[in-house]
Amino acid sequence: MAVVTGWHRCSRLLLLGSGAGRGGLSLQSCLLNKHPSCLFSTSTRSRGLFSAIVGKARYVNEKYQRFLERKFPRFYLLYSTFMKGFRLLMSEAKEVGQIKVKMAQENLQFYELPYREMEKVRQFRRDVIKAAPVILLSLPPFANYLVFVLMYYFPRQMLIRQFWNPNQRTEFLKVYHGMRVEAYPEILNGLLKALPSATEKTVQERLQQLLAKFQQGSHPEISHLLEVAPAFTVSPLSMRHLTTQQMKALSRVMFLTPRYPSFILRRRIRSHTYELHQLDVALLKIGVKELSEEELRTACYVRGLNSVEMSSAECRTWLSQWLKLSNKLKEPEASLLLHSMFLLSANYPHATKR
Repeated sequence: MAVVTGWHRCSRLLLLGSGAGRGGLSLQSCLLNKHPSCLFSTSTRSRGLFSAIVGKARYVNEKYQRFLERKFPRFYLLYSTFMKGFRLLMSEAKEVGQIKVKMAQENLQFYELPYREMEKVRQFRRDVIKAAPVILLSLPPFANYLVFVLMYYFPRQMLIRQFWNPNQRTEFLKVYHGMRVEAYPEILNGLLKALPSATEKTVQERLQQLLAKFQQGSHPEISHLLEVAPAFTVSPLSMRHLTTQQMKALSRVMFLTPRYPSFILRRRIRSHTYELHQLDVALLKIGVKELSEEELRTACYVRGLNSVEMSSAECRTWLSQWLKLSNKLKEPEASLLLHSMFLLSANYPHATKR
Protein backbone atom coordinates (compact mmCIF):
# COMPACT_ATOMS: atom_id res chain seq x y z
CA MET A 1 0.00 0.00 0.00
CA ALA A 2 2.93 2.33 0.70
CA VAL A 3 4.21 1.64 -2.86
CA VAL A 4 0.88 2.56 -4.37
CA THR A 5 0.62 5.73 -2.25
CA GLY A 6 4.12 6.81 -3.21
CA TRP A 7 3.38 6.24 -6.88
CA HIS A 8 0.20 8.33 -6.78
CA ARG A 9 2.04 11.13 -4.97
CA CYS A 10 4.64 11.19 -7.73
CA SER A 11 2.00 11.21 -10.46
CA ARG A 12 0.20 14.11 -8.76
CA LEU A 13 3.42 16.13 -8.58
CA LEU A 14 4.06 15.48 -12.27
CA LEU A 15 0.56 16.51 -13.16
CA LEU A 16 0.72 19.76 -11.17
CA GLY A 17 3.53 20.96 -13.37
CA SER A 18 2.37 19.41 -16.64
CA GLY A 19 0.45 22.49 -17.79
CA ALA A 20 3.49 24.81 -17.82
CA GLY A 21 5.29 25.34 -21.08
CA ARG A 22 2.23 24.63 -23.20
CA GLY A 23 0.84 28.13 -23.46
CA GLY A 24 -1.37 27.74 -20.39
CA LEU A 25 -1.17 28.20 -16.65
CA SER A 26 -0.01 25.30 -14.52
CA LEU A 27 -1.85 24.57 -11.31
CA GLN A 28 1.37 25.24 -9.41
CA SER A 29 1.85 28.76 -10.86
CA CYS A 30 -1.83 29.47 -10.33
CA LEU A 31 -1.52 28.75 -6.62
CA LEU A 32 1.82 30.51 -6.10
CA ASN A 33 1.25 33.63 -8.24
CA LYS A 34 -2.48 34.03 -7.51
CA HIS A 35 -3.39 34.69 -11.14
CA PRO A 36 -6.76 36.52 -11.47
CA SER A 37 -8.23 33.92 -13.78
CA CYS A 38 -7.60 31.35 -11.08
CA LEU A 39 -9.00 33.43 -8.26
CA PHE A 40 -12.31 33.84 -10.05
CA SER A 41 -12.60 30.33 -11.51
CA THR A 42 -16.08 28.86 -11.51
CA SER A 43 -17.11 25.46 -10.20
CA THR A 44 -17.48 24.30 -13.81
CA ARG A 45 -13.88 25.18 -14.53
CA SER A 46 -12.78 23.44 -11.33
CA ARG A 47 -14.60 20.30 -12.35
CA GLY A 48 -13.00 20.47 -15.77
CA LEU A 49 -9.56 20.85 -14.23
CA PHE A 50 -10.20 17.92 -11.90
CA SER A 51 -11.36 15.77 -14.83
CA ALA A 52 -8.24 16.71 -16.76
CA ILE A 53 -6.04 15.73 -13.81
CA VAL A 54 -7.83 12.42 -13.38
CA GLY A 55 -7.57 11.71 -17.09
CA LYS A 56 -3.88 12.54 -17.11
CA ALA A 57 -3.26 10.37 -14.05
CA ARG A 58 -5.10 7.47 -15.70
CA TYR A 59 -3.00 7.92 -18.86
CA VAL A 60 0.27 7.98 -16.90
CA ASN A 61 -0.79 4.94 -14.88
CA GLU A 62 -1.71 2.95 -18.01
CA LYS A 63 1.59 3.91 -19.63
CA TYR A 64 3.45 2.85 -16.51
CA GLN A 65 1.67 -0.51 -16.48
CA ARG A 66 2.48 -1.13 -20.17
CA PHE A 67 6.11 -0.33 -19.40
CA LEU A 68 6.18 -2.83 -16.53
CA GLU A 69 4.43 -5.49 -18.60
CA ARG A 70 6.93 -5.07 -21.43
CA LYS A 71 10.17 -4.69 -19.45
CA PHE A 72 9.44 -6.55 -16.20
CA PRO A 73 6.69 -9.13 -16.86
CA ARG A 74 7.19 -11.04 -13.61
CA PHE A 75 7.09 -7.88 -11.55
CA TYR A 76 4.06 -6.69 -13.53
CA LEU A 77 2.20 -9.87 -12.59
CA LEU A 78 2.90 -9.17 -8.92
CA TYR A 79 1.98 -5.50 -9.34
CA SER A 80 -1.32 -6.19 -11.14
CA THR A 81 -2.28 -8.88 -8.62
CA PHE A 82 -1.50 -6.48 -5.80
CA MET A 83 -3.59 -3.68 -7.34
CA LYS A 84 -6.58 -5.97 -7.92
CA GLY A 85 -6.28 -7.31 -4.38
CA PHE A 86 -6.01 -3.81 -2.96
CA ARG A 87 -9.18 -2.69 -4.74
CA LEU A 88 -10.98 -5.82 -3.54
CA LEU A 89 -9.79 -5.25 0.03
CA MET A 90 -10.97 -1.62 -0.02
CA SER A 91 -14.34 -2.72 -1.39
CA GLU A 92 -14.73 -5.29 1.38
CA ALA A 93 -13.63 -2.74 3.98
CA LYS A 94 -16.36 -0.41 2.77
CA GLU A 95 -18.97 -3.18 2.98
CA VAL A 96 -17.87 -4.19 6.47
CA GLY A 97 -17.97 -0.54 7.52
CA GLN A 98 -21.56 -0.30 6.32
CA ILE A 99 -22.44 -3.46 8.26
CA LYS A 100 -20.86 -2.02 11.42
CA VAL A 101 -22.86 1.19 11.00
CA LYS A 102 -26.03 -0.87 10.56
CA MET A 103 -25.25 -2.84 13.74
CA ALA A 104 -24.74 0.38 15.69
CA GLN A 105 -27.86 2.08 14.35
CA GLU A 106 -30.14 -0.92 14.86
CA ASN A 107 -28.41 -2.14 18.03
CA LEU A 108 -27.70 -5.55 16.49
CA GLN A 109 -25.35 -8.22 17.78
CA PHE A 110 -23.08 -10.24 15.50
CA TYR A 111 -25.28 -13.35 15.70
CA GLU A 112 -28.34 -11.33 14.67
CA LEU A 113 -26.91 -10.49 11.24
CA PRO A 114 -27.82 -12.40 8.07
CA TYR A 115 -25.42 -15.22 7.17
CA ARG A 116 -23.54 -13.44 4.38
CA GLU A 117 -22.95 -10.36 6.52
CA MET A 118 -21.78 -12.49 9.44
CA GLU A 119 -19.36 -14.38 7.22
CA LYS A 120 -18.03 -11.18 5.64
CA VAL A 121 -17.35 -9.57 9.04
CA ARG A 122 -15.74 -12.77 10.37
CA GLN A 123 -13.46 -13.27 7.36
CA PHE A 124 -12.49 -9.60 7.09
CA ARG A 125 -11.50 -9.55 10.76
CA ARG A 126 -9.17 -12.51 10.24
CA ASP A 127 -7.73 -10.95 7.06
CA VAL A 128 -6.90 -7.71 8.87
CA ILE A 129 -5.19 -9.59 11.70
CA LYS A 130 -3.00 -11.46 9.20
CA ALA A 131 -2.26 -8.32 7.17
CA ALA A 132 -1.34 -6.18 10.21
CA PRO A 133 2.37 -7.23 10.33
CA VAL A 134 2.81 -6.43 6.62
CA ILE A 135 1.19 -3.01 7.06
CA LEU A 136 3.41 -2.20 10.05
CA LEU A 137 6.50 -3.40 8.19
CA SER A 138 5.77 -1.08 5.25
CA LEU A 139 5.50 2.08 7.39
CA PRO A 140 9.22 3.05 7.71
CA PRO A 141 10.74 4.97 4.76
CA PHE A 142 11.72 2.73 1.82
CA ALA A 143 10.52 -0.36 3.71
CA ASN A 144 7.89 -0.88 1.02
CA TYR A 145 10.59 -2.26 -1.28
CA LEU A 146 11.39 -4.94 1.30
CA VAL A 147 7.68 -5.75 1.54
CA PHE A 148 7.49 -6.32 -2.21
CA VAL A 149 10.46 -8.68 -2.05
CA LEU A 150 8.86 -10.61 0.80
CA MET A 151 5.55 -10.70 -1.09
CA TYR A 152 7.31 -12.15 -4.10
CA TYR A 153 9.19 -14.89 -2.26
CA PHE A 154 6.67 -15.62 0.54
CA PRO A 155 3.21 -14.91 -0.91
CA ARG A 156 1.38 -17.44 1.27
CA GLN A 157 2.85 -16.15 4.51
CA MET A 158 2.80 -12.43 3.66
CA LEU A 159 -0.36 -11.98 1.57
CA ILE A 160 -4.01 -12.42 2.44
CA ARG A 161 -6.50 -14.13 0.13
CA GLN A 162 -7.40 -10.94 -1.79
CA PHE A 163 -3.86 -10.84 -3.21
CA TRP A 164 -3.65 -14.47 -4.34
CA ASN A 165 -4.05 -15.36 -7.99
CA PRO A 166 -6.27 -18.39 -8.83
CA ASN A 167 -3.36 -20.84 -8.98
CA GLN A 168 -1.97 -19.61 -5.68
CA ARG A 169 -5.39 -19.85 -4.05
CA THR A 170 -5.71 -23.54 -4.95
CA GLU A 171 -2.13 -24.29 -3.93
CA PHE A 172 -2.23 -22.39 -0.64
CA LEU A 173 -5.57 -23.83 0.48
CA LYS A 174 -4.13 -27.31 -0.03
CA VAL A 175 -1.06 -26.37 2.01
CA TYR A 176 -3.17 -24.99 4.85
CA HIS A 177 -5.36 -28.07 4.89
CA GLY A 178 -2.21 -30.18 5.02
CA MET A 179 -1.32 -28.37 8.23
CA ARG A 180 -4.69 -29.37 9.65
CA VAL A 181 -4.12 -32.99 8.67
CA GLU A 182 -0.83 -32.98 10.62
CA ALA A 183 -2.85 -32.31 13.79
CA TYR A 184 -5.23 -35.25 13.24
CA PRO A 185 -3.14 -37.91 15.06
CA GLU A 186 -2.93 -35.75 18.18
CA ILE A 187 -6.69 -35.16 18.20
CA LEU A 188 -7.42 -38.87 17.77
CA ASN A 189 -4.92 -39.72 20.50
CA GLY A 190 -6.67 -37.28 22.84
CA LEU A 191 -10.03 -38.94 22.17
CA LEU A 192 -8.62 -42.42 22.79
CA LYS A 193 -7.03 -41.34 26.06
CA ALA A 194 -10.36 -39.90 27.21
CA LEU A 195 -12.24 -43.18 26.69
CA PRO A 196 -11.63 -44.71 30.15
CA SER A 197 -12.88 -41.53 31.83
CA ALA A 198 -16.33 -41.44 30.20
CA THR A 199 -18.89 -41.21 33.00
CA GLU A 200 -21.62 -43.40 31.53
CA LYS A 201 -20.79 -46.98 30.53
CA THR A 202 -23.18 -46.91 27.56
CA VAL A 203 -21.74 -43.67 26.18
CA GLN A 204 -18.22 -44.99 26.72
CA GLU A 205 -18.98 -48.14 24.71
CA ARG A 206 -20.58 -46.18 21.87
CA LEU A 207 -17.65 -43.78 21.70
CA GLN A 208 -15.23 -46.71 21.70
CA GLN A 209 -17.11 -48.35 18.82
CA LEU A 210 -17.24 -45.08 16.88
CA LEU A 211 -13.48 -44.49 17.25
CA ALA A 212 -12.66 -48.11 16.38
CA LYS A 213 -14.60 -47.82 13.11
CA PHE A 214 -13.06 -44.39 12.51
CA GLN A 215 -9.55 -45.83 12.81
CA GLN A 216 -10.51 -48.40 10.16
CA GLY A 217 -11.40 -45.58 7.74
CA SER A 218 -15.15 -45.38 8.36
CA HIS A 219 -16.94 -42.02 8.03
CA PRO A 220 -19.16 -41.55 11.13
CA GLU A 221 -22.91 -41.14 10.78
CA ILE A 222 -24.52 -38.05 12.28
CA SER A 223 -26.80 -40.23 14.41
CA HIS A 224 -23.77 -41.99 15.91
CA LEU A 225 -22.12 -38.67 16.77
CA LEU A 226 -25.28 -37.49 18.50
CA GLU A 227 -25.31 -40.68 20.57
CA VAL A 228 -21.89 -39.89 22.04
CA ALA A 229 -22.62 -36.17 22.56
CA PRO A 230 -22.97 -36.57 26.39
CA ALA A 231 -19.30 -37.57 26.57
CA PHE A 232 -18.34 -34.09 25.29
CA THR A 233 -20.23 -32.26 28.05
CA VAL A 234 -18.15 -33.55 30.96
CA SER A 235 -14.50 -34.12 31.82
CA PRO A 236 -12.17 -34.80 30.06
CA LEU A 237 -13.73 -33.86 26.68
CA SER A 238 -15.84 -30.83 27.56
CA MET A 239 -14.63 -27.41 26.49
CA ARG A 240 -13.67 -26.57 30.09
CA HIS A 241 -11.59 -29.71 30.64
CA LEU A 242 -9.58 -30.10 27.43
CA THR A 243 -5.86 -30.49 28.04
CA THR A 244 -3.34 -28.02 26.68
CA GLN A 245 -2.13 -30.58 24.15
CA GLN A 246 -5.67 -31.18 22.89
CA MET A 247 -6.32 -27.44 22.61
CA LYS A 248 -3.13 -26.89 20.62
CA ALA A 249 -4.08 -29.62 18.14
CA LEU A 250 -7.64 -28.32 17.80
CA SER A 251 -6.34 -24.75 17.36
CA ARG A 252 -4.37 -25.87 14.32
CA VAL A 253 -7.53 -27.34 12.80
CA MET A 254 -9.26 -23.98 13.26
CA PHE A 255 -6.21 -22.06 11.92
CA LEU A 256 -5.63 -20.44 15.30
CA THR A 257 -2.17 -19.83 16.74
CA PRO A 258 -1.39 -22.66 19.20
CA ARG A 259 1.44 -20.80 20.96
CA TYR A 260 -0.66 -18.88 23.49
CA PRO A 261 -0.96 -19.84 27.17
CA SER A 262 -3.61 -22.44 27.90
CA PHE A 263 -6.18 -20.02 29.34
CA ILE A 264 -6.01 -17.85 26.20
CA LEU A 265 -6.16 -20.94 23.98
CA ARG A 266 -9.30 -22.14 25.75
CA ARG A 267 -11.01 -18.76 25.42
CA ARG A 268 -10.14 -18.43 21.73
CA ILE A 269 -11.29 -21.96 20.91
CA ARG A 270 -14.55 -21.48 22.79
CA SER A 271 -15.18 -18.11 21.11
CA HIS A 272 -14.51 -19.38 17.58
CA THR A 273 -16.57 -22.54 18.11
CA TYR A 274 -19.59 -20.56 19.30
CA GLU A 275 -19.11 -18.15 16.40
CA LEU A 276 -19.12 -21.09 13.99
CA HIS A 277 -22.34 -22.39 15.55
CA GLN A 278 -23.95 -18.96 15.14
CA LEU A 279 -22.96 -19.00 11.48
CA ASP A 280 -24.60 -22.42 11.15
CA VAL A 281 -27.83 -21.09 12.63
CA ALA A 282 -27.84 -18.18 10.17
CA LEU A 283 -26.99 -20.50 7.26
CA LEU A 284 -29.89 -22.80 8.10
CA LYS A 285 -32.26 -19.85 7.64
CA ILE A 286 -31.28 -19.32 4.00
CA GLY A 287 -30.46 -22.95 3.10
CA VAL A 288 -27.42 -24.57 1.52
CA LYS A 289 -29.00 -24.42 -1.94
CA GLU A 290 -28.89 -20.61 -1.89
CA LEU A 291 -25.10 -20.48 -1.63
CA SER A 292 -22.97 -19.73 -4.66
CA GLU A 293 -20.24 -22.22 -5.55
CA GLU A 294 -17.55 -20.05 -3.96
CA GLU A 295 -19.62 -19.52 -0.80
CA LEU A 296 -20.30 -23.25 -0.63
CA ARG A 297 -16.64 -24.23 -0.90
CA THR A 298 -15.60 -21.57 1.60
CA ALA A 299 -18.24 -22.74 4.11
CA CYS A 300 -16.99 -26.35 3.86
CA TYR A 301 -13.34 -25.34 4.11
CA VAL A 302 -13.92 -23.18 7.20
CA ARG A 303 -15.60 -26.17 8.90
CA GLY A 304 -12.66 -28.50 8.29
CA LEU A 305 -13.23 -30.07 4.86
CA ASN A 306 -10.73 -29.85 2.01
CA SER A 307 -13.22 -28.65 -0.61
CA VAL A 308 -10.68 -27.43 -3.18
CA GLU A 309 -11.04 -30.33 -5.62
CA MET A 310 -14.53 -31.53 -4.69
CA SER A 311 -17.61 -31.04 -6.85
CA SER A 312 -20.38 -28.68 -5.81
CA ALA A 313 -22.73 -31.61 -5.20
CA GLU A 314 -20.22 -33.30 -2.88
CA CYS A 315 -19.68 -30.07 -0.96
CA ARG A 316 -23.42 -29.52 -0.63
CA THR A 317 -23.96 -33.05 0.70
CA TRP A 318 -21.23 -32.70 3.30
CA LEU A 319 -22.34 -29.24 4.44
CA SER A 320 -25.92 -30.48 4.83
CA GLN A 321 -24.65 -33.24 7.12
CA TRP A 322 -22.65 -30.75 9.15
CA LEU A 323 -25.65 -28.46 9.59
CA LYS A 324 -27.80 -31.42 10.62
CA LEU A 325 -25.35 -32.13 13.45
CA SER A 326 -24.87 -28.49 14.42
CA ASN A 327 -28.60 -27.88 14.58
CA LYS A 328 -29.05 -30.70 17.11
CA LEU A 329 -26.22 -29.68 19.47
CA LYS A 330 -26.66 -27.41 22.47
CA GLU A 331 -24.13 -25.00 23.97
CA PRO A 332 -22.68 -27.52 26.51
CA GLU A 333 -21.97 -29.89 23.57
CA ALA A 334 -19.82 -27.33 21.72
CA SER A 335 -16.75 -29.55 22.16
CA LEU A 336 -18.34 -32.19 19.91
CA LEU A 337 -18.89 -29.59 17.18
CA LEU A 338 -15.24 -28.62 17.48
CA HIS A 339 -14.05 -32.24 17.28
CA SER A 340 -16.38 -32.81 14.30
CA MET A 341 -14.10 -30.59 12.20
CA PHE A 342 -11.81 -33.62 12.44
CA LEU A 343 -14.32 -36.49 12.72
CA LEU A 344 -16.47 -35.46 9.74
CA SER A 345 -13.56 -34.52 7.47
CA ALA A 346 -10.72 -37.02 7.94
CA ASN A 347 -12.49 -40.02 6.39
CA TYR A 348 -15.02 -38.31 4.15
CA PRO A 349 -14.93 -40.58 1.05
CA HIS A 350 -15.29 -37.88 -1.59
CA ALA A 351 -12.40 -35.92 -0.10
CA THR A 352 -10.03 -38.82 0.55
CA LYS A 353 -10.39 -40.51 -2.83
CA ARG A 354 -8.51 -37.67 -4.56
